[in-house]
Amino acid sequence: MAEPSTRGPRRLLHSTRTKYEFQFGYSRAVRQGNIIRVSGTAGLGDDGQVVSDEVIEQMRRALEIIKAALADLGATLDDVIMTRIYVSNVHNIDSVALVHGEVFRDIRPASSIVKVEFIDPKILVEVEAEAVYPGTKEKG
Repeated sequence: MAEPSTRGPRRLLHSTRTKYEFQFGYSRAVRQGNIIRVSGTAGLGDDGQVVSDEVIEQMRRALEIIKAALADLGATLDDVIMTRIYVSNVHNIDSVALVHGEVFRDIRPASSIVKVEFIDPKILVEVEAEAVYPGTKEKG
């Protein structure tokens, strides 16, 4: 459930309550006014571990987490205007693009893909998203 921030009434926070959110001091997603930003999201299960050693399954799970964060803040995947995809292996780009296309083909946000080295080598892909809150009234 979205939580109001102590930083002002127009700011809502969404947390998945991972140890990293607390340790590093960040939220999974933040809505400030009509802008929603979703932090880099890996395909982790509720136990904090990667859901699979397959990049496609990690990508699907990351997008599920993003979808839930957006919903909690009053938006949907249709409201996404930008995605950033990070992969650890360039050979996974086609697989990641396939899953991204399944979700965003008709939405067509701006997008970037970048090769990175993750702190946890089991993570193969991570996704960030930006959306515009569609509501006319502030939630919360």
